[in-house]
Amino acid sequence: MAHGPDTELHKGLRQRHLTMIAIGGVIGAGLFVGSGVVINTVGPGAFLTYAVTGVVIVMIMRMLGEMATASPSTGSFADYARQALGGWAGFSVGWLYWYFWVIVVGFEAVAGAGILQKWLPDIPLWIMSLALLLLMTATNLYSVRSYGEFEYWFASIKVAAICAFLVLGALYVIGLWPGHGPDFSNLTEHGGFFPNGIGAIFSG
Repeated sequence: MAHGPDTELHKGLRQRHLTMIAIGGVIGAGLFVGSGVVINTVGPGAFLTYAVTGVVIVMIMRMLGEMATASPSTGSFADYARQALGGWAGFSVGWLYWYFWVIVVGFEAVAGAGILQKWLPDIPLWIMSLALLLLMTATNLYSVRSYGEFEYWFASIKVAAICAFLVLGALYVIGLWPGHGPDFSNLTEHGGFFPNGIGAIFSG
């Protein structure tokens, strides 16, 4: 088949799109809702849970990077499982990854709808969840360039929101919040630093 200007594929995503998609991909409504669950389970020691998890993820990504460098493949990490353990492993990892994202999309829609209900309490949760699912689906079915722009700006909003939370939280804790002095009492009150035991760090 002859390749001409009209038959060649073109890149629809720019580097800024890819960067923000990577950052925004790990920041979903589930992060905001899930963080509350982890803090409720572990207590103030929850930051240790995130520290341990972060170290494990960095090691995994380092290993994947080394495998990708040593053996470039278009089959993603499922191909590395196939190369090392056989076809059954690649098949299982590929489908488990698909299943994981199917569950995550539904969870994110419900979590996002739960957050929106704070401002729109009269709209049933299932309607907002369905609307978010349809919006996400439509965005993914549209052009690559439009998807990149959508993800770029929404990821930017998520990053800005987290930065704002960190700044406001820090101002509150160190006593720069109007009418509020320095307060670290939540680290020791309500059952101490590990109200549910040190093992909760790992279960969280």
